[in-house]
Amino acid sequence: MAMRSDKKAFGAVTKSIHWLMAALVITVFSIGWYMDFLPLGMEKLEWMSRHKSLGITVLVLVVLRVVWRISEPSPDALGALKIEKWAAKAGHLGLYLLMFAMPLTGWTMSSAANFPVSVFGLFTLPDLVSPDAELFETLRTVHWGLSWTIGGLVGVHALAAFKHHFRDGDATLRRMLPGKIKEN
Repeated sequence: MAMRSDKKAFGAVTKSIHWLMAALVITVFSIGWYMDFLPLGMEKLEWMSRHKSLGITVLVLVVLRVVWRISEPSPDALGALKIEKWAAKAGHLGLYLLMFAMPLTGWTMSSAANFPVSVFGLFTLPDLVSPDAELFETLRTVHWGLSWTIGGLVGVHALAAFKHHFRDGDATLRRMLPGKIKEN
């Protein structure tokens, strides 16, 4: 399999980043959901630290992913309808924007709460804003809303891939899976 994508297939780098980010987004969402149910204490703070570190990892990877995507061609969309192609572009743009917005609102929220963002205990990020309780509450609501939005968009993304695979019988899903695929 080629490292770079072309007009027919995704390359190994694109596939690897896609699946790594999928796993990270699902993990960060799951940790965030879990830690909301924990009482304030050491266990919750440990999970919050993991959540923040993985969130910053998502931010770094989405920057790399956008740079990589701009630097190479993308395979042509296989959907027959123009509305499907438009919806796919809109969905991907939404996912990219949310993968930027989620970690940035989380980082800003932590800054507003005067809680440092340590990345895996290796270094601490600078605060983006001064402590501000009202801003913290606003950002907490925004971050929560964005988390469910990205969860919904990821679900629609997966359903669209399954629709292409099972109903349309095209290679949309198969060409994002590891290995080389045969086009229909």
